[in-house]
Amino acid sequence: MNRRDWPFMMIQRNDSSDILAVHMKDGTRSSRYKPVDYQQLRALTKATKSASASTEQKLRKAMETSRAAKEQMLIKQHKQVWWQEQERLKGIRCKLESEIRSCLNEESIGNECFCELMNFEKELSEEWCVYLTAVIDPIQQLRTGLKRWCHTCQSAPCHEGSEATEVLEEVDFVKKQSMAAFERLHQEQWHLEEDLLDLSVKLLDHSSEEKPNLLSEQPMELVTLDCPYPDLKSSILNEFCNFTERYQEKLEDFDLQLEDIRSNFQLSAEEHWTYQAVLDQYPGNLLGRRALYLDMLQRYFPHKSRHHLVEHEKYCDQYHFAREQRRILIDNWSRNRKDFIQKAMLTLLEACAAHETGSLLAKDRKRQQELCADLKAKSRDYLCINGRTGCPLSSQHLSWLNVLISDHGNAMAEI
Repeated sequence: MNRRDWPFMMIQRNDSSDILAVHMKDGTRSSRYKPVDYQQLRALTKATKSASASTEQKLRKAMETSRAAKEQMLIKQHKQVWWQEQERLKGIRCKLESEIRSCLNEESIGNECFCELMNFEKELSEEWCVYLTAVIDPIQQLRTGLKRWCHTCQSAPCHEGSEATEVLEEVDFVKKQSMAAFERLHQEQWHLEEDLLDLSVKLLDHSSEEKPNLLSEQPMELVTLDCPYPDLKSSILNEFCNFTERYQEKLEDFDLQLEDIRSNFQLSAEEHWTYQAVLDQYPGNLLGRRALYLDMLQRYFPHKSRHHLVEHEKYCDQYHFAREQRRILIDNWSRNRKDFIQKAMLTLLEACAAHETGSLLAKDRKRQQELCADLKAKSRDYLCINGRTGCPLSSQHLSWLNVLISDHGNAMAEI
């Protein structure tokens, strides 16, 4: 800071302090101060608060109205989806029932399995009739009687208390009876679901065990095929094993990936079943599908936050993608296995044909060699006999014999 700035700053500070001192001395008599009407300020504050509260109430009411309208719109969309799904399931049920009945009514009705199914259907029909008679009909009768009694009470309100007590006792009795029946039905449903779950787990385990066995086993077409060249057949089988091992490693990687993704699921097995059933109700081409099924999932799982449901959705998408890749891998392996077996069988058949041709050529060569040796022996014997008798062959005959023997020799050499 320069020295020349000091007087100005000191003067400015002194002037400010002087002005403040003057104001303090004058107090409320100063022209800068005005009298305050606190009653007016209180009234203004109260009016502002009441206006703010009214605005807040209007906003809250508008939000509630908007929320109710949104809820009604979602319920309407849900009802439309449920109606379409109900119609679809009803059509599928009618189709399956007609197919089952047509299958049962065929000439194969004498089959033991079909007879058991018909007996089981008859038992279910009888149980359903008993259930209607024992549970549903009394409830309907009680409901009708209560409506009539309520209408009578409204028209003539003066009734004895004993009649109302009897009605309440009857209602409690029917309620307890229906609750016991529903509890028994829930127990039967739970046992059936457990049996079906165990059966599905066994089927899945059996199919999962069959896949690695199917990948690891050698094709019987190649094993049972006779080949005159053992080295060629063993090399083909070794190549098939190497080809299968590569797919086996990829399949194991996919299985580990699926297990890892399944361990990150945010829902239990039963909750995941409900989750999948809810998703299946909403078709893929539905507008706003994700918002609708997420809203329905939050209604089914109020104890789960939206974040948990979105996380479970993400892992489910990853799981389905990995399963699809695994299915594509198995399909590719089946197709490549079929092509490999066809090419290997063609190679082995060509090798068998070449070996057969070589065997035929070897037999022909051996026969020609035997004929040539026989011809040579006969020619020498003939020459020796003529030499003993003193009738030598002419030069022309000798040249013919030599040409014949040389031709046979050249033919055998070519063979």
